[in-house]
Parts: sequence; C-alpha cells; structure tokens
Amino acid sequence: MRAIPTLKISISGVRGVVGQSLTPTLLTRFAEAFGTHTGSGTIVIGRDPRTSGEMVKHAVVAGLLSTGSRVIDIGVCPVPTVQLQVRHRRAQGGIAITASHNPAEWNALKFIGSSGLFLDAGQARELLDIYHQGEYTKVGGAELRTVEEVEGATDLHIKSILDALGPLPQTQKKLRVVLDSCNGAGSIVGPKLLEVLGAEVIRLNTTPNGSFPRPAEPLPENLGDLCQKVREHQADIGFAQDMDADRLDVQISRTFDFFNCAQLSASDFCVFALVIDVE
Repeated sequence: MRAIPTLKISISGVRGVVGQSLTPTLLTRFAEAFGTHTGSGTIVIGRDPRTSGEMVKHAVVAGLLSTGSRVIDIGVCPVPTVQLQVRHRRAQGGIAITASHNPAEWNALKFIGSSGLFLDAGQARELLDIYHQGEYTKVGGAELRTVEEVEGATDLHIKSILDALGPLPQTQKKLRVVLDSCNGAGSIVGPKLLEVLGAEVIRLNTTPNGSFPRPAEPLPENLGDLCQKVREHQADIGFAQDMDADRLDVQISRTFDFFNCAQLSASDFCVFALVIDVE
C-alpha cells in the first residue's frame, strides 16, 4: 500500500504532520522565503489554538526576523482576523498558522498578501521559487527587530462586522443560537460577535485549548452534538466552525425563517448543512 504523504506544498501554503514532515527547519525556511518575498516589510501573524501552535510560531518568527521583517503577533484568532489586520495595518503580508479542518497532528502556514487576500497563483509561484532556490535576505544583528505583540485584533474584527452589518432586526424574541467552535479560534470571536449582534448564545466546545472534541471539519456526520443541542434548547439555528473559523456549517430549525428573522409556526425539527469554504 502506498504511504499517505504527510507534507503538502502548494499555492495555498504548506502543511504537514508535526514531528514528522513539518519540522522547525522547514518552517523557518518558508518564513525566510516569505520575508524575502515581501521585501522585509511588516508581517502580521496569528494562529489557531492547536497544541503545536507555539512551536510553529517561534520557528516562523525566527525566519521572519532573520530577513529584517517587522513581525506583529496578534495571538490566537481566526484566519479572517489575520487578513483584516494585514489591511488595517497596511502590512506587506501575513501568515496564518493553522491546519484548518485537518486533524490535530497537522499544522500549516497560509500566506496572505498585502491586499489581505491569500496569495494568487503567480505570487505563490514566486514564493515557492524563492523557497526552493534558498537565497533569502539576511540582516545583521543591528538590524534585527523585536516582535510586537498586539492585543485587541478580534475586538476590531467584531467592530468592523457591526459597522458593516449593524445588529440583528429587533423582534419580540431573541434569536437563539447554538455555537460549536470545536475549541478552536472561533471560540474567541464567535460567542461575543453573536451576543453583540443581539442573539442569545448557547455555547458548545468554545474553550480555545486546541483539543478536538469532534473531527474539525464541520460536516453533517460530525455534528451530532450540535443537532442535539439545537433540539434540546429549542434553538432557532446552530453554527459549527472548524479550528480556524474559515469553514461554517449552518443547522436551521423549521421554526426560524433564515432570511427575515421572523418566527414561523412550530413544526418538526429539521436540519440542512451549508458549508462555506473561504480558503
């Protein structure tokens, strides 16, 4: 039987199994390549709460600093928060440290351009060329910078959403939501966002400790506990996220009109799955 490869390098980034293919040396080299690619500018980094995240972050920071890059660490947060911070700070790029919906033993680097979007095919090929050639920008000790640890990135993200969308429409009864964040980065933003929008939130797996209470990918077959909670609490809607909160599954009760937030006549409970992949 052919072995399943544990290292995947593509235009979307690099991912692998920690302790096997995803080594500190490889991570540092990719960070050096990205620092070179961005011209030793400002780079925003953030990560999901996987237990390997600290190791991966330190390897990435070492590579970026060695190229003279300015590193802004926004801590544990969803991938879209890293993207927003790149735009907000007018940074030259960003690195999201996360293996998204992959199992716990995996981790990965996702590279973000100055637009706040993931690198396009041409930019990714340029980065891979630099990586494979191994010719990275190097600076001396006097030019090395210190890491800037910044708080409040998720609060700014929530404010940006509220400024764009506003709160939920006022109704006689609050929207009741069950949120399953898989103990991932969505645990930090999701409950607070829903509450400030005006919803009543019932939490499920919202401790950002990197444990995996279920398979991370929010597919219907992995969401039995969520469906049970929606029934148990007579909720209007249930949301399930993966570890970095860039995938969303929506479970809707028949008692809720998804499009105008109006309560309909009570009926049997049903669910459907809508998976939104923004990778």
